[in-house]
Amino acid sequence: MPARRFIIRGRVQGVGFRYFTVQAATRARVVGTVKNLPDGSVEAIAEGSLASLAAFLLELRRGPGFSRVTAVDEQDYPAMGHYKSFEVIY
Repeated sequence: MPARRFIIRGRVQGVGFRYFTVQAATRARVVGTVKNLPDGSVEAIAEGSLASLAAFLLELRRGPGFSRVTAVDEQDYPAMGHYKSFEVIY
């Protein structure tokens, strides 16, 4: 199963972005994790079909209402195959 690492930049912390990401992952049918990074960005690791990952990326670029996404960096990531759901990491 393909996996991707996404780094989302902009106003993405303190606006409910991680919780939005969990909901977006559920809609797109991907599993993985999301967490805030010290530099103010958000990291999401997702596994799913190519179509599911593409749908997830579209949602990440949109973000929740109070966010302002300026960039989403995407890279291939080694599939772990152990995710059962999509979770926030604190």
